[in-house]
Amino acid sequence: MTTRALRSIYQLKVSLKGLRPPIWRRFLIASTASLNDLHQVLQIVMGWADSHLHEFTKDDIRYGMHDAEFPSAVRDEAKYRLNQVLKQEKEKLLYTYDFGDDWEHEILLEKILPFETDTQLPTCLTGKRACPPEDVGGIWGYRAFLEAVADPAHPEHDSMLEWATGDIKQPFDPEHFDLAAVNEMLRG
Repeated sequence: MTTRALRSIYQLKVSLKGLRPPIWRRFLIASTASLNDLHQVLQIVMGWADSHLHEFTKDDIRYGMHDAEFPSAVRDEAKYRLNQVLKQEKEKLLYTYDFGDDWEHEILLEKILPFETDTQLPTCLTGKRACPPEDVGGIWGYRAFLEAVADPAHPEHDSMLEWATGDIKQPFDPEHFDLAAVNEMLRG
């Protein structure tokens, strides 16, 4: 008879679907974290502002925020642990953020590691590229945004930069990812 540890560490990779080059993060989280906890971690590691609705989907089962006023087929994410939804390495979970822009994220369980009490959890290990600005209009809007901010002669260059960064002289770097800042927020 084999035994399974009650707790382990999950190494997850989250990738924003539909963009090339990809925007992704790799991080560690306790296997016993709730899906609500995972949502909070995803918001930080990806760089979102948590200002829109979201949902997880696995095997046609939907998990999200419980709303007593609007009962639905969506299961309460606070009642489900990560290890109840992802049980084996290479399993995937879909995370959709902002139902208007429809940002779809693929979450891959890369590794199940032994639990070590001295490991800081959650922690981001690495990642690539900046998160798109909130409310940019999904994948198509982000592509148009990148085109405008990359070309100072573009008619929307200044307005897009001011909208995204607050200053037309502050550039938006789509390649930027600050691992130290992400981990500081995860610890805060």
